[in-house]
Amino acid sequence: MQLYRSIALILSASLSAGCMVGPDYKQPQAPLADHYQGWAGTQPQSAGAVANLDQWWTGFADPALSGFVRQALAQNLDLAQAQARLAQARAALGSANAALSPSAGVDGQAARAYQSIQTPLGQVLDSTPGYDRYGNSYELNLVAGWEIDVFGGLRRDRQAALAEYQASEAGAVATRLAVAAQTADLYASVRGLQARLAIVEQQVQTQRELLAKVQLLNRKGVAADAELRQTEGELAQVEARAPLLRTALDAALNAFDVTLGSPPGTHRAALAAGMTIPQAPQLTDIGAPADLLRRRPDLIAAERRLAAANASIGSAISEYYPKFSLGALLGSATTSGGQLFSGGASQSAVLLGLRWRLFDFGRINAEIDRAKGREAEALAIYRQSVLRASADVENALSALLNRQAQAATLAAGESSLQQARRSSFAAYQNGAASLINVLNADQQLLRASDARAVAQTEAARAAIAAYRALGGGWSPAEAVTQRPQ
Repeated sequence: MQLYRSIALILSASLSAGCMVGPDYKQPQAPLADHYQGWAGTQPQSAGAVANLDQWWTGFADPALSGFVRQALAQNLDLAQAQARLAQARAALGSANAALSPSAGVDGQAARAYQSIQTPLGQVLDSTPGYDRYGNSYELNLVAGWEIDVFGGLRRDRQAALAEYQASEAGAVATRLAVAAQTADLYASVRGLQARLAIVEQQVQTQRELLAKVQLLNRKGVAADAELRQTEGELAQVEARAPLLRTALDAALNAFDVTLGSPPGTHRAALAAGMTIPQAPQLTDIGAPADLLRRRPDLIAAERRLAAANASIGSAISEYYPKFSLGALLGSATTSGGQLFSGGASQSAVLLGLRWRLFDFGRINAEIDRAKGREAEALAIYRQSVLRASADVENALSALLNRQAQAATLAAGESSLQQARRSSFAAYQNGAASLINVLNADQQLLRASDARAVAQTEAARAAIAAYRALGGGWSPAEAVTQRPQ
């Protein structure tokens, strides 16, 4: 009895001291600059509203876009997969928590046996007077067990499971951010292709009107046949642009439907109206690169996986030490069912267990080395993820600034070319200019209008990429703030 008391005191002291072998986790320093290059004191040339980073898509002031983003976040299948992975991680965390607590269960059985008399035991029993070859047994027990986490292996397992759950939670948030950005990006692409197709169709109409004018002049003998054929060829070249744009538009519309978790063609009617390219909202308070560590869910996930790898080292090291367990049994056993709950059928047992891989240190060393290798890999992944995230922001901000400047320049040039085209056509009607001047003006105007639409589309897409790179689309206060204890 004194031995049991001594063991109990030792175990109690170890547990109360919170002994856990292995290294404690410390978040590593992130390789980040103090500010974004080329952004300080520079603002994009946009008259749009200032966007809230948590719901940046509302800053485009496009109700259709906001509605589609909400719909995608509700029914996108990539997001459904991420939520399923999160549920699995939550279950693993529950299992790790349960391993720290005692377990209990009920174990019962009823059996009827018939003994052979051809075995040595049967021959001995058969020689006993009144021996009955039939036998019954009944047993019902309450069994309890508890592995005492003296050296913290189970608690390290719980830390790893908690960090993996937090990584899965951040992964689900990252998928949510990606779905919102992909939906907005495809929406901007669709609107841009629709605008470019409208420009081509308008130019086709202008070319047809010009062809009708040349045909009339040709019949009157004022315009030569060469001018007529040249006008027809120019019209064919403009018309040939439309099929390519329609093909790209169909692909964008189908990808948009899939992103919203719908069959292709579902939203074509809804997207047929309102073909304005969304105008990028202003980016004002983008913060410092260090803010990415709390705003970018992919960085949070990488950091949590690093924490899980660190905890796994402690779990592996704990295998060096003995494992203690307590077990207990309380129940009844009898050969008669009617006497199962009688005092004479009662039974009980208490067990103190010991498991120690004393001669298996070679395998334990290998397990520790593997855990350390996983941690080193996770650290490299985390640091690389931080660098790539910073580069994503730099690239997106540069694209936004330059695309908006390009769109403004092209819009001014398009206005000048429209005036030049009108002047050329008026001069041609008055006989002061050749048809070549008009056709050249048409070609230049078409190229400028198409380039302006492309620049506006890319500016909107660059703004979307910037919000995604900055980690916009969720609130850091809503997720992954808990740390292992």
